[in-house]
Amino acid sequence: MVRLSRRLSLLAALAILAGPVAAESAPKVKNGPHMLANGDMAQAFELADRLVHRAKEIAKARVLPLGALTLGLKGERLAELAGLKKAGCVAFSQANVAVTDTQVLWRAMEYAATFGFTLFLHAEEPFLAAKGVAHDGEVATRLGLKGIPSAAEALALATILRIAKETGAKVHISRLSTAEGVDMIRAAKKQGLKISCDVSANHLHLTEHDIGYFDANCHLKPPLRTQRDKDALSTGLKDGTIDGICSDHTPVDDDAKLAPFAEAEIGATGLELLLPLTLKWAVEQKTSLLHALGLITQAPAQILGITAGDLSPGSDADLCIFSADEYWKICPEALKSQGKNTPFTGLELAGKVKFTLVHGQIVYQQH
Repeated sequence: MVRLSRRLSLLAALAILAGPVAAESAPKVKNGPHMLANGDMAQAFELADRLVHRAKEIAKARVLPLGALTLGLKGERLAELAGLKKAGCVAFSQANVAVTDTQVLWRAMEYAATFGFTLFLHAEEPFLAAKGVAHDGEVATRLGLKGIPSAAEALALATILRIAKETGAKVHISRLSTAEGVDMIRAAKKQGLKISCDVSANHLHLTEHDIGYFDANCHLKPPLRTQRDKDALSTGLKDGTIDGICSDHTPVDDDAKLAPFAEAEIGATGLELLLPLTLKWAVEQKTSLLHALGLITQAPAQILGITAGDLSPGSDADLCIFSADEYWKICPEALKSQGKNTPFTGLELAGKVKFTLVHGQIVYQQH
């Protein structure tokens, strides 16, 4: 008998990366926000609108697309941001592609500040990170893997924060991974910058040592860092420097993980593990359940600027009902995602979803 049952507002996923979506694939979309990277803006407007409406027709989840910040994600010319916003995009991003031209980034932030848009940016200096597959440390050295130094995050973040300060833009940093990055965000917030950030659930539980002997499931972006970085990320979450936890849901095919570590495709499934990994983190860090759940509900909703993440009278009945005490084993058979790869395979975690409601209608029930 399950002793404890909880209700929470529907989890808001800050980082679901499904790759560029072609217009012809829109009818197949069933879940997750998607990046609009198509250079044909008329087609992109139509695609954003179709994604949102298709999600409403399926009625399994609310899809909130992020629009491409630059045409084709090339970092050269700004996309038609106003048109994409009108078509249904809630914010704009470059996915994992950096804008190396700082003049373009400056113009993007000026435009965003003028119209109140939020920019989702990943802080990684592309030249320092080029061909890197693991954290630049003792594990990468021992295994002979090309490293990505912490400085790659710090340098990119310094540029983003300085331009945000000059322009007044609202910027969200996706998947912070280093202790230095946490310190920089903390300082930026004290200066009054409109900055928010998140950390992936993977980086709260894993370090570079979990790569072991070339476990391709640990080939992630950003790479798994040191124990010191992991501790700093948890501290940042507890003191409010880091605003939320993301799933970093980046599913890949099984075959793509069979290659040698450096050649294996980056990513891991994450959506179905966001809740149990957050609960595990809360127990380990001795933080309250209410605070932990807020990091995957209210906080993401506030970052996205949407009315969600609470159970107040009159709010949408988007709910997740789960058992906080029920353990389940992470294995391919238990996961519904098409991508089954995760570093947590074989682990038993507490936190089993029983029901999911969208607009008051049951869209998922555990059998």
